[in-house]
Amino acid sequence: MKMNPILAIDGYKVSHRVQYPLGTSRVYSNFTPRSDRFFSSPLPDGKLVFFGLQGFLQWFLVDLFNEAFFARPEDEVVNEYKQLMDSYLGKDMVAVDHIRALHQLGYLPLHIKALDEGSKVPMTVPVLTIINTKPEFFWLVNYLETILSAELWKASTNATIAHHYRKICARWAQKTCSDLTHLDFQCHDFSFRGMAGLQDTMQAGCGHLLSFKGTDSIPSLLYTRDYYTDGEAYFIGASIPATEHSVMCMGEREHEIETFRRLIVDLYPQGFVSIVSDTWDYWQVLTEYTRELKNIILAREGRVVFRPDSGNPVEILCGTGADDDTTSERSAQEKGSVEVLWEIFGGTVNAKGYKVLDPHVGLIYGDSITLERANEILRRLEAKGFASSNVVFGVGSFTYQYNTRDTFGFAMKATWGEVDGKGRTIFKAPKTDNGLKRSARGLLRVTRDEAGDLCLHDEQTWEQEQGGELKTRFLNGKLFNREHFEQIRQRLATQR
Repeated sequence: MKMNPILAIDGYKVSHRVQYPLGTSRVYSNFTPRSDRFFSSPLPDGKLVFFGLQGFLQWFLVDLFNEAFFARPEDEVVNEYKQLMDSYLGKDMVAVDHIRALHQLGYLPLHIKALDEGSKVPMTVPVLTIINTKPEFFWLVNYLETILSAELWKASTNATIAHHYRKICARWAQKTCSDLTHLDFQCHDFSFRGMAGLQDTMQAGCGHLLSFKGTDSIPSLLYTRDYYTDGEAYFIGASIPATEHSVMCMGEREHEIETFRRLIVDLYPQGFVSIVSDTWDYWQVLTEYTRELKNIILAREGRVVFRPDSGNPVEILCGTGADDDTTSERSAQEKGSVEVLWEIFGGTVNAKGYKVLDPHVGLIYGDSITLERANEILRRLEAKGFASSNVVFGVGSFTYQYNTRDTFGFAMKATWGEVDGKGRTIFKAPKTDNGLKRSARGLLRVTRDEAGDLCLHDEQTWEQEQGGELKTRFLNGKLFNREHFEQIRQRLATQR
């Protein structure tokens, strides 16, 4: 059953229609990231990657409203609303005429303007504005605040975090790699199982795909296809065959090397395969099994990727010893995974003077990776003389779920309204606040300055408001200025 979208609100929203001044005919609001005070990165830039609006508009404001509100019988929709409100706030405490009128209208009388998705937006610059197009539906603008906020903050937040992973990987690749083709797949989305349900997974995972093409989240691919492409055969993302601990355990510990052999000889004699390697003794796998299987691995057409899945990721990959220690008596743990594989399989030294593992072997680490840890791993590899392309990161819910709406201080606020035919500039400036919650004033316009950065102009005339970077995306039930995912990807890529 699909939820009636007119009920996707905070409870206090149902009372606001009658609380506005008599004669109110228009409400103009904006959605803005206000602060990145909770966000840290080795390469901070104070900007948000705006993403997720087009998918939300199509899924919620068009498809869900059409199917679960407008397409249903009028009395059925109105009675459902009344029954819920009668039990929730008291009998006849909430009128239903405005709900009936909206159903009879047959579309949402709203005008939403927004920045291009994939844009990098400084704090306090609004990503969208929204106003009603029919005076009797002034109440609808902020009525949608809750769902708009809930559906948009996460996609933008995760798109921003993914972008910072890309910046980190690109920074070290520029320093240590002659070939940058690995970057699209250096961070792989492992977050599905730790997200807050299917819808969250699809939207957040779509944000990851703006910066990378590696993902294990198939729902994210479907979401991208349905809302950001024309349904054509467009490459969105991919993965490779990979094992899990149940597979390795079922093969039994005493036969673990035979499980490895079966995987790389019988099941996957060519191509990439990722094998979780710490089910029992990771260092035995990396120092003993690899030597016994070396000739088989080198004879394959493809890459065997070893996946450690526990311990400190920096130490597992880079070692516990000093980065400049090259003495031979060090243990495998002191050397770290990359150096151990180099000693066994060798590789090449690229044009920039850094070691690149033989292409038949590789490493992916997917447990508790963070921006800081990823940066530290690549920093230490550089210090040890290894190219950053030698490792891939599995980025999971430890990265993509430990965030809130306050990570970038998202808020939707009204800044202008019309009462009795006269415009009113409105704003909030709490005396008890530190300035974070102070809102813009009046009608808004966003432009680019001489450096190309987005900047806000408030208290604009209607003529001024029509210009700038905010473009019509939704008007009276229909989407405008839709963009393909590749356009958004390329827009973000040019802003790195």
